Amino acid sequence: MTEFLSNLIGNDYLSTIIMSFVPLIELKGGIVFARNVGFSYLLAFGLAYLGSTAVFFPIYWLLRPILNLLKRIKWFNGFAVRVENYFVKKADETLQKQTEKERKKPLSQTFIKQLGVFIFVAIPLPMTGIWTGTAIAVFLGLKFREAILPAVLGNMVAGGLICLLSFVCQLIGINLDYVLYALFALAVIMLVVFIVKVALSKPKKNSDGE
Repeated sequence: MTEFLSNLIGNDYLSTIIMSFVPLIELKGGIVFARNVGFSYLLAFGLAYLGSTAVFFPIYWLLRPILNLLKRIKWFNGFAVRVENYFVKKADETLQKQTEKERKKPLSQTFIKQLGVFIFVAIPLPMTGIWTGTAIAVFLGLKFREAILPAVLGNMVAGGLICLLSFVCQLIGINLDYVLYALFALAVIMLVVFIVKVALSKPKKNSDGE
């Protein structure tokens, strides 16, 4: 897998950045790939972090406008509403979890939302990461300056955890190429699950009538 991806683009530095930009693969795949081609942990982290963090800006500024545009097109209206409802639900779940944890503490709603985004991005699991985390921030109503810090800090923590996981794998003799295969297979599975969830959900319109 590593050799194929390396030959496909022809530049391991660029391959790491591009891979980290891809949804579901993101930082996780970028770091594992970079370590497997021989980059140091610092370089692997830096390149993968750069590629994955760059995702924040187009998602934050373009997600709502693109969905609103698709909702005005007959053929894509139902799909756009379903996708929007999916992220609204994710945002509500994230807020509810943090609200329950912090119920006894006098914290502002904005901080609770930021904490939810940070934790969501920081835990490197399937369907977590800066793509979905930024979408959650958008639908939580966080302003740009309120959303960017928890997203980029969460991504930094996730990168550190993946570097640690890579170190452990190499320490006990697990070939990182197998880890990369597993990440890609998991990404495909989660993409299929996401598509099925969106397709089977009811395209319920929001209260604002969009």
